[in-house]
Amino acid sequence: MPLHHAVLALLTRRPNHGYELKARFEEAVGPQWGGLNIGHLYQILERLVRDGFVSRSQVTQTDRPDKNLYTLTEAGEAELRSWATTAWVRVGGFRDELFLKLLGAVALGPQALATLIESQRQTYLSELAGLGRQRRAHADEPLVAVLIDAAIAHTKADLGLLDSAAQHLGPLATAQSAQAPERSPSRARDDADEAPRGRAG
Repeated sequence: MPLHHAVLALLTRRPNHGYELKARFEEAVGPQWGGLNIGHLYQILERLVRDGFVSRSQVTQTDRPDKNLYTLTEAGEAELRSWATTAWVRVGGFRDELFLKLLGAVALGPQALATLIESQRQTYLSELAGLGRQRRAHADEPLVAVLIDAAIAHTKADLGLLDSAAQHLGPLATAQSAQAPERSPSRARDDADEAPRGRAG
């Protein structure tokens, strides 16, 4: 539950209320992660309070409604330390839509595959240009810079994958295209039904 642990990390400095945590999270990780939904954040805080990792107290305000203040507990700090010092292991596999697109393009033949690969290449190059601009804009924010560097490295690896796809899938697409019938039986029947019928003479 990485977002839960990120909230614990933010609370190591000082207690915060929900909107402060949202702002601090988005400032810390920068544009690569995206915004944090406040409703989701409050669900996370409820769970952390329930598990004893965070305590909640109310702060009275004279000119506005009272607010909840969340404080890291000793158990929460121990949980954060255990999580933050343990290696991350990928458990979900690689489920990128590109692989499904490659499956579809191979089935359609070499021209479709070449079109997809070139289109995807231009998309990745455009992403790299945007990431370069973000990297320069956040050069003085170390954590954000590291996340952007990771995105740049990932995108460069994706570009390399396209070369591998062209090399390994090109012959397969050609072979499948050669084996595919020109028209399926159902399409042939449809064409026959649509053909103009001669009049009986």
